[in-house]
Order: sequence, then structure tokens, then C-alpha cells
Amino acid sequence: MRLPYAPNTPADDSPETAEIYARIAARRRPRPLIPLDLSLLHSPPVADGWNSFLGAIRTQTVVDQGLLELAVSRVAVLTGAVYEWNAHAPLALKAGIPGEALQAARSLPSTVDDRSELEATATLSAQQKAVIAYTDQMTVKVTVEDAVFAQLQTVGFSDREIVELTTGVAGYNCVSRVLVALDVGENNDKEMKSVDELLAALK
Repeated sequence: MRLPYAPNTPADDSPETAEIYARIAARRRPRPLIPLDLSLLHSPPVADGWNSFLGAIRTQTVVDQGLLELAVSRVAVLTGAVYEWNAHAPLALKAGIPGEALQAARSLPSTVDDRSELEATATLSAQQKAVIAYTDQMTVKVTVEDAVFAQLQTVGFSDREIVELTTGVAGYNCVSRVLVALDVGENNDKEMKSVDELLAALK
């Protein structure tokens, strides 16, 4: 971590700061505050807004959680966010993404300029391919081609699900950039856990 972590409890007597800590702790419960929280809590108002936004994506969305976690894991791969991969790839597996599909999300090159390898990957479903292509364009190019967007609709995503997937990809691009820039959790010089390691840990 390039900055010291904020304390686990408020450093001042402000009731507003205490309420922010309490809201973040409530979302994390039964776990303690995590290193990302303690990084953001140098600015309690920012940490509070972050907690509300990411909390809504994580707990109040209807988009398939496996597909959302697959997208987050792909963002981690594209941005080199080791912390994010190690946290979210297991959640993708727990939410029903097969190990082979997660491995494809980890090993496929960026599909921005050439989607032929993605389309030829037999271990990915049509929905998973659409999610990876969309995530890649949002993350690498920002601009999304009409055909890539339309594919989400073709494979059955509703308007609400598309908004939730889009904000999820955008939100976790923000997360990865904070994680990597500040080296949260001291992960920048570490390797992402292999899919085999993650599967073994779930047994």
C-alpha cells in the first residue's frame, strides 16, 4: 500500500464519520473492514458514496450474479488488478460459472480487435461470450460497437440487466484503478491465483 491504511474506527469524534464507518461495516458484516475500505476511509464522504454505489451493484441487482462476477473477473485480467481477481474469481465460481469458462476469461487475449478466438471458444456460452466482448470494449476502448451491444439483447439481457451489467463493469474498472494505483493489499507484485487453486479452495 502506497499510503498508510486509515484506522478501523473513526479517528475523530464526528457523528457523520461514525455513521459512515457504521454503514460500511454493516455491508461487510460478518467480515471486518477490508483493505480497500481502509484506503478509501481517508476520505469518509468518498468511502460512503463508494459503499452505496458498489453495495447497490452487489446486493440490489437482478442480473445473473455469475455473469456479473465473470465480467468483474475479466476487468481484473484486463487491468492487471490481482486483488480484484483473487476476490471475485472465486465468487464467479460460487455463482455457477464453470472453471473452464473462468479460465477462458483469464487467458483469452483482448477481443477488442479480433473476436474470432472468443467465438471459437467452446467452453463459453453465448451469454458468456457476449459479456466478455462487452466488458473488453468497455474496459479497453470505452466505445462499444453497435454489434457488441446488440449481442447482449440477442442473448436475452433485459434493459435493466444491461444497465446493471454496464454499471458493474464501469464500477469495477474504477475499483481496479484504485487498487492498482494505491497497491491496496500489497498485490501488485503478486500473481493472480490459478483457476485450479480457486477450485481447490472451494472444495
